[in-house]
Amino acid sequence: MSGPDLDKLKGRLQALRAKTIANGCTEAEALSAAAKLAELLDRHDLSLSDLELREEPCIQSAISTNRKQRQPISACVPSIADYCDCKVWREKDETGRIRYVFFGMSASVEMAHNIYDVIAAALQSGWEDYARQQRFIRYGQDEKGSFLFGMAISLADKLSAQKTRRDADTRQATGRDLVVVRHDIVEAEFSKLNMAFRQGRASGKKVSAGAFEAGHSAGQALDIAFGADRLGGK
Repeated sequence: MSGPDLDKLKGRLQALRAKTIANGCTEAEALSAAAKLAELLDRHDLSLSDLELREEPCIQSAISTNRKQRQPISACVPSIADYCDCKVWREKDETGRIRYVFFGMSASVEMAHNIYDVIAAALQSGWEDYARQQRFIRYGQDEKGSFLFGMAISLADKLSAQKTRRDADTRQATGRDLVVVRHDIVEAEFSKLNMAFRQGRASGKKVSAGAFEAGHSAGQALDIAFGADRLGGK
């Protein structure tokens, strides 16, 4: 894809990225827009041959948290990376603050950033709604953390399920497995980084069961789905 077609695609991607909660969309609308973004990117990659795809560069890009301890959204980060056919790792910057680094094909990394931002905003909005409903005057830190953790896990499960459906639909509609191609490209480029990792430890924080379940239910209430426009359509 090149010329006017590529410019048109970029315009549609930018329009979808603008559908954020900060710009007046609901959480469900923003998440569905992110899913639509994935569909458009799949279409773009399907228009390229395997050789053309392998010529596209891989990049790494960090998302700063400005926190020195892991936040509940960390439960969702691996699913975001998988949804976008990326790798991700956690590291600390020079001030000791955590950041997540996504590595993959450039469009996939951009999509990971988009979905991370949408989920971060959805988590905050979900907590604010819950706190307002509970009429909290004061609450323990474990109350908020437990709610957000439950919601993040629920959204991670939704992303994983949507990823499975998306990949199956692509294979059925086109007979081509983009996951394998993207995986091979990313693995080959990642191996060149020659990086070593160590297993992270559990945070050990206590979880409030009631707040966790409320957060999990809030995540389940959000819809992540493709629109009616499928890979075989226009």
